[in-house]
Amino acid sequence: MMSYNYLFICSANKDRSKTAEDYFSTQYPNLNFESAGTNKVICDQLGTNYITLKKIENAYKIFVMENKHRDAIQKTFGYQHYNKIIVLNIKDVYQYGSKDLIDVLEKNVQIDY
Repeated sequence: MMSYNYLFICSANKDRSKTAEDYFSTQYPNLNFESAGTNKVICDQLGTNYITLKKIENAYKIFVMENKHRDAIQKTFGYQHYNKIIVLNIKDVYQYGSKDLIDVLEKNVQIDY
């Protein structure tokens, strides 16, 4: 059976993408979820995951929170993974783990299993 890897991307990998990784990991324990940020400086400061080519290549689907995150992936890694990217249009107004964030993630994220 194919193992699906889902990658969630935001700027800092602190609130939105990290919440998505942790939440969906509990909802679908048989699937693989990862998260990362596009801002290397902030990720380094916070000790969070910065996006890597390996994560991009291993992903079955890449959920980005905003258009700017898709643009950052394309600028850094090119367009070959464009078809895997889904823009969720979730602004950076949520705290890690907040119910409002989980509600909007549940509404916008489609998981294939």
